[in-house]
Parts: sequence; structure tokens; C-alpha cells
Amino acid sequence: MTKTAKTTEFPTFDAEKATDQIRAIAEKGVEQSKEAYDKLKTGAETAQKAIESTFETAKSAGSEFSLKSIATARANAEAGFAHLEALVGAKSLSEVIELQTAFVRQAFETAVEQAKDFQAASSKAAEEVSRPLKDVFEKSVKELKVA
Repeated sequence: MTKTAKTTEFPTFDAEKATDQIRAIAEKGVEQSKEAYDKLKTGAETAQKAIESTFETAKSAGSEFSLKSIATARANAEAGFAHLEALVGAKSLSEVIELQTAFVRQAFETAVEQAKDFQAASSKAAEEVSRPLKDVFEKSVKELKVA
């Protein structure tokens, strides 16, 4: 009985197939990089637009707030001058006290109303200024949940 040796064959290395596989992997990596770049670019552009919108809104709100402050100061000055004229025209001490009491009461009520107006304007301005960034943030969160 003779024993025959078994021969084991090893698969041959095909350099062309390996090159094709490496090329496919590299192309896929480049494609994924381009997609990531496009998403990053789109996100950056969206953020830039939101920031620009926020600054424009802040500028507008600041101007509106300044005009409201000037109008308030003017109204208070006019009320003060009108009161001063009334005091100058008073004929007795009791009339001066009556005018002064009415003026202080009116000034207090006006101050409360002006404070409410400023508070409402501040709240509105804060909401308008934060809206663009809030919208971008909410959109980003929704996109992350989808992905």
C-alpha cells in the first residue's frame, strides 16, 4: 500500500480584484465625505441666516424700544410742564396741595401703565429675537430624530 500525499491548493491572489475592492471602498468614503460636507455646509448656511435674522430683529426691536422710551420721556416731560403751569396759576395753598396730589396720583398710574407697556414690548422683542434660532434648533432636532 502506498500512501499518496494530499496536496492543498491555496487560492491565488488576484491583485486586480483587490484593487477594485480598495477603489470601491475609497469611492464610498469620498461619497460619504461629500454628503457629510453638504450637510455641514447646509447647516452652517441655515445657522448664518438665522443669526443674521436675529441681528436684524434685535436691531429693529432696539429701535422700537428706543422710540417708545423717547415717547414716554416726552409724555412725562409734557405732563410735568403742564403741572408746573397749573401750580403757577394756583390761587391758594389748598389748590396747590390738591393739584400736587392729583399730579402724583396720575404720575403713579402713568408709571404703572408705562411699565406694563415696556414689559410687554420687552417680552415681544425677546420672543421675536429668539424665534429664528429657536426655529433652526427645532428643525435640527427633528432632523436628528428622523435620521
